This record gives sequence, structure tokens and C-alpha cells, in this order.
Amino acid sequence: MAEPRRSALQRVRSASLLLGPAFVAAIAYVDPGNVASNISAGAQFGYLLVWVIVMANVMAGLVQFLSAKLGLVTGMSLPEAVRAKSSRGVRLSYWAQAETVAMATDLAEVVGGAIALNLLFGLPLLVGGVITGAVSLVLLAAQNRWGQRPFERIITGMLAIIAIGFLASVVISPPSVAGTVGGLVPRFDGTESVLLAAAMIGATVMPHAVYLHSGLARDRHGNPEAGPVRARLLRITKVDVGLAMVIAGTVNMAMLLMAANTLRGREGIDSIEAAHGAVHDVLGPGAALLLAIGLLASGLASTSVGAYAGAMIMQGLLKRHIPLIVRRVVTLVPALAILALGIDPTRALIVSQVVLSFGIPFALIPLVRFTADRALMGADVNHRVTTGLAWLVAAIISVLNVALIYLTVTGG
Repeated sequence: MAEPRRSALQRVRSASLLLGPAFVAAIAYVDPGNVASNISAGAQFGYLLVWVIVMANVMAGLVQFLSAKLGLVTGMSLPEAVRAKSSRGVRLSYWAQAETVAMATDLAEVVGGAIALNLLFGLPLLVGGVITGAVSLVLLAAQNRWGQRPFERIITGMLAIIAIGFLASVVISPPSVAGTVGGLVPRFDGTESVLLAAAMIGATVMPHAVYLHSGLARDRHGNPEAGPVRARLLRITKVDVGLAMVIAGTVNMAMLLMAANTLRGREGIDSIEAAHGAVHDVLGPGAALLLAIGLLASGLASTSVGAYAGAMIMQGLLKRHIPLIVRRVVTLVPALAILALGIDPTRALIVSQVVLSFGIPFALIPLVRFTADRALMGADVNHRVTTGLAWLVAAIISVLNVALIYLTVTGG
């Protein structure tokens, strides 16, 4: 009886060693843009937008699995597949929007790290931004030197720190069960709630994570032939994505519920710094410290993953390799300019997430098309139901963005 049990444990251990790519991609779902969007949503509207967190996380799980599947089955990252299927002019235009999204991503992550260093050590925001960028460069250099597996372990460790940092406040002061359940009913309350919903989706279903995951899965697992090995890897990838999305979704929900429970109705909660101060006053210095540490880990990890994604996008679309330090400096410029000019960092974070939400269709549409193409995917082509759901995700996001533009222009 003991031998089958050992065999089962060995199979579980063997499968667990193949987990990891989705946890790297999941860092994009708990970056400082999420913190700003979710805390703002909870502080302003209470439990109203709980449903957005749930919807965005479900959509993200489907999208990330399709991205990983594309890499495993075709041996191409999503940017490489776009390049293979498009003309030079289209590739250049596509790269331009993808780079804009990458810079918006960097803005959120560097500004978030700077805010955390300010809260923890009183450092000026500009100095904190430079330190955040420098640490991300060190993490990327470690990935270049030691490979993907150690990088995955480092990022997964930071994901654990982020989870502890943001879940602590919810454990200390549990939110209203009735309010949380009531927030699952989809609805809005004016233009600002639509803006925040778009920001929350932009911070969850992030374009650079969609591009990146296809390359991560390919680089980790290779391009196995159709058969039992590929089928097993696809099953393990579903587990990888599922676990990563559960963790990311739980952290995002904790951010919103903490703000709805602790910050709702309090005056002057219009920034992460103010939210941190309110948590300190209401829940104590321990909860505030953990929140700041979680924010710092979020900024450091996510800016590293974002730069990694940017390099993969450029390499895939243009077949151009730019030295890491040059690329890091270029993408840091907008974020450091925001900090140097004294622009409200929390508002900049939210606006950056709206920019990201407009980049989502450019990642989703080709992803769905490619994974629904039998000539490209063979026996692993999407089921019709999967393709239908994926198109629905793209449509929901596009409609939300159109509504956002309309309500913003007309004033609601």
C-alpha cells in the first residue's frame, strides 16, 4: 500500500516542479496600479465594485491560460506570432502601442515603489523611483545570469510578501460579509466609478502579462510535439494559472475590502499615502507597516517583470535586442519625470491603468485569433466554447472603454 502512495507523491512533486511561469505573470496583477485602483474604489464607493475584481480575475485566468498554451503549442511568444502573421507596417504600429503600454506599466510600478520607500524610510519620491529602477535592474541581471527558474523563485517569494502585506489588514479587521456579497451585483454609480472600473480591469488583465506568459511557458517547457507530454504540460499549466490567479485575486479583493471597511467615509483618503496613514490610525502601526512592505515588494517585483516583458515584446515584434540598462533607462524616464514634476502619484497610477486598459484589445484579439486557428494550433485549437468566452472577454473590455470615453466627454 505504501508504494502507490509514494508514487502519487512523486507525481505531485514532479508536477509542482513545472509550476512557476504563471506566478511570474501574476505579479502584474498585484502591482502598485492595482493598489491605487482598488484602494480608491473601496474608499470612494465601498463594496460597490467587488464584482469588478471577481470578473477581472476570471477573465485574467482564461487569458493567461490561452497565452501559455500559444507558447507551448506553437513555440512562439505572442509578439513573435504577431510578427509572423503581419506586414512590416502593422508590426511597427503594433510595437508602438505595445511600448506605450509598457511605459504606462513602468510608470505605475516605479511610482508605487517610490511611494513605499517614502512611507517606510521617508525618502523623496524621486530618489525612491531611482532606487526602485536600480533594484529591478539587479533582479533582471540575476535572471540573465542564473536563468528563469531562480528568477521565478525570487518573484514567487515577493508574491508571498505582497499577499501577507495586504491580507493582514483584512484579518485584523474583517469586512462586512453582507456588503461583500452585495458588491457582487454588477452596477456603477456615476462616471468616476466607471473610470475606476476601467482602471481596475486595466490593472488586472494587463497587456504585458499576456505577451509575457506565452514566452515564459515556451522558455520553461519548450515546444513539445502533440501527444501525452504536451497534454500533461497543458494540464499542469491550467493548475499553474489557477493557483496564481487565486492568489492574485485574493490579494486584489483584500485591497478593496480593506479600503471599503476601514477607509470608507473618512475625509482626505485620496492617495496611497493617506490610505496608509488611515490604516495606521485605525488598525495600528503593525498593519500599516505590513501594507507598506507589501507595496514595496509589489513595486520591485512588478517593475522587473514589466521590463522583462518589454524586452520580449521588442525582440518578438522587431527582432531587435537593446542592452538591458539602456532599455531600463528609457522606460524609467516617464515615471521619473512624473515624480520630479510633483504630479499627484496616486492619480498618475490610476490614469496609467486606464491607458493599460486601452491596450488590452491589442493583446487579446490576436491571442484569441491565433489560439482558435486550427492550422496553427492543430489538435490543441480552442474549443468553440472557449473561443466564444474569450471573444466575450474582449468585447466586455472594449465596451467598458467606449462607455468610459462617452461618460468622460459628456460628464456622465
